[in-house]
Amino acid sequence: MDLDLPLIVTEIAAEMAAETERGAVADYIPELARVDPGQFGLALSLPDGRVIAAGDTEVPFSIQSISKVFTLALALGRHGDSVWSRVGREPSGDPFNSIVQLEHERGKPRNPFINAGAIAVTDALLSHYAPREALGEILRFLRYLSGDEDIAIDPAVAASEQETGFRNVALANFMRSYGIVTGEPAKVLGVYFHHCAIAMTVRQLARAARFLAFDGRLGPEGPRAVSPRMARQINALMLTCGHYDGSGEFAFRVGLPGKSGVGGGIMAVAPGQAAIACWSPGLNAVGNSLLASTALERLAERTGWSVFTAR
Repeated sequence: MDLDLPLIVTEIAAEMAAETERGAVADYIPELARVDPGQFGLALSLPDGRVIAAGDTEVPFSIQSISKVFTLALALGRHGDSVWSRVGREPSGDPFNSIVQLEHERGKPRNPFINAGAIAVTDALLSHYAPREALGEILRFLRYLSGDEDIAIDPAVAASEQETGFRNVALANFMRSYGIVTGEPAKVLGVYFHHCAIAMTVRQLARAARFLAFDGRLGPEGPRAVSPRMARQINALMLTCGHYDGSGEFAFRVGLPGKSGVGGGIMAVAPGQAAIACWSPGLNAVGNSLLASTALERLAERTGWSVFTAR
């Protein structure tokens, strides 16, 4: 079936523009509370190198927890399977910033995409890099994946997170008491807050996700960024754990691996078909973008893209 992807993307963007229920912005991070919830963008990065996009496609937004996918890839590349001694691979079923399971499971986070897990992964990176070097490596990786040197950290968002991130401070110190975090918690959190404050457009993010859509390559015949095994593993974790305690619902409705962030972005992957980025700042009750979730469900319906569909 030949798909008119430009038409599909344009139609979905128009439908989202007409929506009146847009969710609520993440007001517990003051800088994110100031973002206009009326914005929406959708971009697809295709095997032939084209990017099809509609809506607010050139507006940088805070990728927040989507950065956890890229830090996990870097940590796995540096440390291999030893990363899993610090963090599990199971869905949490709890909010992204919960401390409850950590107490029951002796400080080991359920997966690398909840806050505790991402802090543990950041600590793993810092066992090889100094904080400034780690942030430089994360930015270099994102710029390489997207082919765009303009990607940067939003210092105002980073400062806002550091001023209000008391729950994350508790998580880091709790894990330090169990030896899961081995570095100085303040330094680990500084890097964590800053990589969550990276700002990207949907075009940049869709291009950065290509390595997950094409077996670790930047396109079907492009250069290799990670091994096929690592790409499969990260996609599996995004499908099962990428949307916190809304991961099952997203898999049910969309059927694609994806990772959300409280900045309103969702990065998703249709293996072999497209890397996808969608953004709208208003969140639903479990902290995922309300309109981006809806838009991706409609995209999956109209394209037939799903990891559960025989092709």
